[in-house]
Amino acid sequence: MPESWAGRALDAQPAKTVDPTAGTRQRRLTVLLADMVPGARTVRVSQHQPSQTWPSPYTRAYDEQGNLIPLNRAQRVTARWVIRAYPEADWDEAHDLDLTTGTLRPAVEARPARGGGR
Repeated sequence: MPESWAGRALDAQPAKTVDPTAGTRQRRLTVLLADMVPGARTVRVSQHQPSQTWPSPYTRAYDEQGNLIPLNRAQRVTARWVIRAYPEADWDEAHDLDLTTGTLRPAVEARPARGGGR
């Protein structure tokens, strides 16, 4: 039996099982949000609700065609979850979380330029 550096025999370790739901915190959140908001492809999160002048976490969801999906109160609270899962993001600007790939990007990058804009 192999010995450790202390001279005692090592105990047999149980086989590790792989949990299919395990993954990064962000990936688990993406799976959860996709389940909570059926039909949503993108969740837009910001710290500024349009009707308020003070910071307040705000969530909007969009389907594949870019149509707004109405959210109930429980679904709107998910903004806090996204903000906590991605602390490195600059939350002064809105961000889009793609629920199919799990990528977070600034909302400005999500919209293509229209017309001949600069």
